[in-house]
Amino acid sequence: MAELTVSVVSADREVWSGTAKQIVARTTEGEIGILPGHEPLLGILSTGEVRITPVEGTVITATAEDGFLSVENDTVTIVAGAASLA
Repeated sequence: MAELTVSVVSADREVWSGTAKQIVARTTEGEIGILPGHEPLLGILSTGEVRITPVEGTVITATAEDGFLSVENDTVTIVAGAASLA
């Protein structure tokens, strides 16, 4: 089973990291879903929710204020000016 390696960080700390099946985030272009095998991407985040579906467990929701989202080789990095688990 393919999976994503995910890291959500704010300006001052790491909010969450682990492996996931799916990520959904709000960008300036609209909401985007990331699955394993996604094309490389660099997107600008809008203020809103980031929903992480871990490999095991229930969906984790974080709030992120501005920043960016990077996807490359099944690695997703979300860097926000401010972020916290909801």
